[in-house]
Amino acid sequence: MKRNSAVITMGLAALVIAGTADLFAGILQDQMTGYLFAGMMILIYSAIGMRGNIFGAMGSRIGTALNIGTFEMSLRKGTVLRANIESAILLTFIMSIAMGVTTWAAACLMFTDVMSVWDFIFISTVGGVVAGAIVLVFNILIAYVGNKREWDVDNITAPLIAAIGDIVTMPLIFAATWLYLQVEGGMTQSETVMMVCSLIFIVFTIVFSAYIIKRKVSRRDFSGEAKRIVIQSLPILLICLIFEIGAGITIQNQQDSLVSYSVLLIMLPAFLNQGNALSGMLTSRLSSMIHLGTLEEGVRPGHGAYENFGIMYVCAMLTFLYIGIISYIAALITGEGDIGFATALAIIMIAGFLATTILNFLSYYVAIAATKFGLDPDDHCIPITSSVMDLLGSLVLVFVIGFFI
Repeated sequence: MKRNSAVITMGLAALVIAGTADLFAGILQDQMTGYLFAGMMILIYSAIGMRGNIFGAMGSRIGTALNIGTFEMSLRKGTVLRANIESAILLTFIMSIAMGVTTWAAACLMFTDVMSVWDFIFISTVGGVVAGAIVLVFNILIAYVGNKREWDVDNITAPLIAAIGDIVTMPLIFAATWLYLQVEGGMTQSETVMMVCSLIFIVFTIVFSAYIIKRKVSRRDFSGEAKRIVIQSLPILLICLIFEIGAGITIQNQQDSLVSYSVLLIMLPAFLNQGNALSGMLTSRLSSMIHLGTLEEGVRPGHGAYENFGIMYVCAMLTFLYIGIISYIAALITGEGDIGFATALAIIMIAGFLATTILNFLSYYVAIAATKFGLDPDDHCIPITSSVMDLLGSLVLVFVIGFFI
């Protein structure tokens, strides 16, 4: 483990930064409970998870490109960076629209007084696309700095992108909801406005999809890489959306309990983000090891996999301890009726240990399965593990909360 001290230091620093950033997302959620209409919890956590899926996978691909020497910091056509940007933009539009529709459907099954499907598409797409643009800029910035300083970005991209996604997605979903309320309150034909805006988003997505899909593939460069990424990623992302909706429903069902205890509501984004960040960090490392041929692949994880599992446990336990402490302090400042410090710390540490154990083995077997099926683990590992961990992580946290409260 001594030779991995640099990996732990860099990864832990990124996770602590991510945890601190997620604190603000949790505080915002605690203060914006008035905007939590029927189905909004489902939309918020589905949007956060999907942002990490799309841009976490992008970061993993860039990390692999840096490790094997195919990355260049250029936006010209035929570069890895250009292909990743185009595919990320298209996938963001497609998944935002799909998320609006599926969230509306889930909300209709759970509640009686639900906004229209056009309202959900509007909020999901406006909030998701603007958040995606911001996360995209940071992803490029991380790639630029990592390339310049010769960092192994596999250790930092997933935690930082997950945190940035949390920070920008939640407030922008709330901002899109506020914009929707202004239109609804100020226009007699508000439903028509929502429908027209949603149809504009759908038409743009169809046109951009045709532009990418019709592109010719060149063996000399990465001109067809965006097409490959979209075709291979979209089915997985749509499947992952089901898990994200499941996670959102789990959280939605616990909304009353979470709202009653500020520390839990503040802690929630950071806890789920750390599960995403750790699984993304691990799968990025495993994907690079698979590409480099240094990972022992078998039914039972080999020494290299277990070594990485140990790194995850060290980073997880220290980070969850930190999150528990700062969440409780924030709750004392902003909330009322909170649980005791020991109880709050016990909840996040036990839930964190269970979640880390699950994500370690899940990440390994997903990476191996992707390779066996001839798929690029960079495209599939992060979306699958992050989405499954969103659902399992929320279930684990709800179980542990129910045990203590």
